Amino acid sequence: MESPSTGYASSFDRVLYALFARHADDSRHVRDRKRYRGTDLRLSFDVYLARVYGLSWVVAVAVALPAVVVAATLGARPPLPAVGDVLPLAGVGLPTPSTTVVVAAAGVAVGGLAKAATVRLGGGYLRWLATARRNDIERTLPGAVRYLHVLSSGSDGHRRMLRKVAATDPYGETAVSIRKVLNTAALTGSLHEGLRRIARDTPSRELLAPFLLKFSEHAQQGEAELANYLRMESRMLAHRQDRARQRAAGLLELLSEVFMVLLVLPTLLVIVLTVLAIISPALSEPVATPLGTTTARAIVVYASALFVLGLGLGASIVVGGLRPPGQTIEYDRPPGALATLATAGKNPASAAVVALFPALTVAAALDAMGYPIADVALLSYAAYALPVGVVGIRRARLDDAKDREIKDFIHAVSGHVNLGRPFPRAVELVARDVDFGPLDPDVADLALNLGFTSPETGLDENVRTAALERFVETVGTPLAEQTVGLVTGALDSGSDAGTVFDTLQTEIGRLYHEKRQLRAKLLAYVAVGWTTALLVVGIAVAVGLHVFDGFEQLASIRGTSGYVIEGSAIDLNRERYRLYVVTQTTMLASGWFAGTASRGRYEALLHSGALVVVCHAVFTTTGML
Repeated sequence: MESPSTGYASSFDRVLYALFARHADDSRHVRDRKRYRGTDLRLSFDVYLARVYGLSWVVAVAVALPAVVVAATLGARPPLPAVGDVLPLAGVGLPTPSTTVVVAAAGVAVGGLAKAATVRLGGGYLRWLATARRNDIERTLPGAVRYLHVLSSGSDGHRRMLRKVAATDPYGETAVSIRKVLNTAALTGSLHEGLRRIARDTPSRELLAPFLLKFSEHAQQGEAELANYLRMESRMLAHRQDRARQRAAGLLELLSEVFMVLLVLPTLLVIVLTVLAIISPALSEPVATPLGTTTARAIVVYASALFVLGLGLGASIVVGGLRPPGQTIEYDRPPGALATLATAGKNPASAAVVALFPALTVAAALDAMGYPIADVALLSYAAYALPVGVVGIRRARLDDAKDREIKDFIHAVSGHVNLGRPFPRAVELVARDVDFGPLDPDVADLALNLGFTSPETGLDENVRTAALERFVETVGTPLAEQTVGLVTGALDSGSDAGTVFDTLQTEIGRLYHEKRQLRAKLLAYVAVGWTTALLVVGIAVAVGLHVFDGFEQLASIRGTSGYVIEGSAIDLNRERYRLYVVTQTTMLASGWFAGTASRGRYEALLHSGALVVVCHAVFTTTGML
């Protein structure tokens, strides 16, 4: 059994460890221990399990204590009639338990169930962590293997090759697993033992585990055998990645079809309820709720609005998860208020902070003008989302242009390198002779930084590495990080420059083609989101103008037995406003889906904000509001 080390064990952890660590050896936690090995937690399994058991007791007490307190306040009262019916013990000569005993026993039983559920959730959390790591490894392993293939043409040893992969952030959990290999190898003194142990513990049993074992096997057979294996493995993983991408595209197509149906249904439900309210007055009878008195129809309407919002968020999360990790850019906000304000026009992360102030101003102005609370929330959201989305789309287009030019830049440099020119000289010639548009300043900066040389040795490898890292950082796109980063490690390892750039040309061409192909496919789902939203707006306006007006006319017609429809049976202004609220939630959900499918959360703000404004404008101009 492990003991908590002083590095992470607080006094509280030591107490929990002393109380509950014995459970780590129970047979029911064997599966949890296997799952733990597939995670990247920084504490031992025994300490983690002790924390789970400690939390389970807290939950049990929190659940059982109220029932015990209630039982104590009841005292030794006779059992309630319902208790006597359930436990007819008096008829068989046994004493009937008092209400206090029954309530206390029920509370203790529920607390025990809560405790057991908490322990199971602790094991489920380990399973979730291991699954998340496995998915990330399967996404990043193909790129790491291609990088190893490039490095295998150099003079680096096996440990140094793996160390360069481990130091590359875009390789995610694959890099984390390689770091574990190196750490284990440092402890055991054998790289092959490190590969074997991590292959045993990794959650990626189908990909990473066999790769590590075969890497170890071919590394012992010689450099040529290892290089051939890495070349074949990189091709096989690329084919597997293509198949996974096709499956994701099929899932996204199914998701979009279900999304369209589920978005239209709530609006139709609101319309049907409005019609039924005339036929069935019971739908308009008051219903008491914790938030006040309302009607069954109002509950269904606003529950439908919440359902649509939840559907939009869920669909956006799923779409974001289906996007390859290298196709989404994360923008960082610079530190400091002045820097944030200065970059608000070109950095959506900065714009997301700066736009809060005008949005709050719009909300205050609309509230002062007497707008309903829903309109205040919706229009102030649009005032926030539109400028942030505009900055996001401008930055995305600039990044697209840089990716297009960086592909040409790599091809141009490769041509000079294949002619025998040194890498710094090739970059200098390309920067001087070729126009790369928005990439020009970054290329010029790279050529300048590569020009710094050491008087004794010429080009310093550290200078080259720093220059390339600065270039990747200033370009700031995943394509630059995934491709130019290969050059740094490969040239440092002594790989042949011609081989490196030939591989790099193939890699960047493949990645750029994948990006364009993904972009073309996802534009179809942008159209799906907008088409669904405009369809719902059209249905809502048509019903509001014709069907609801028809009800108003019928309410003014008197028959032989009275009015055809009682005027009090329906409030048209209220019904139109409820229909407007549900329609606006559909605009938000459709915009989130369309924008996330296109480029991510910043474009989701743009699409949803634009659709909210369109819906408000249509309802206002047609007299629905």
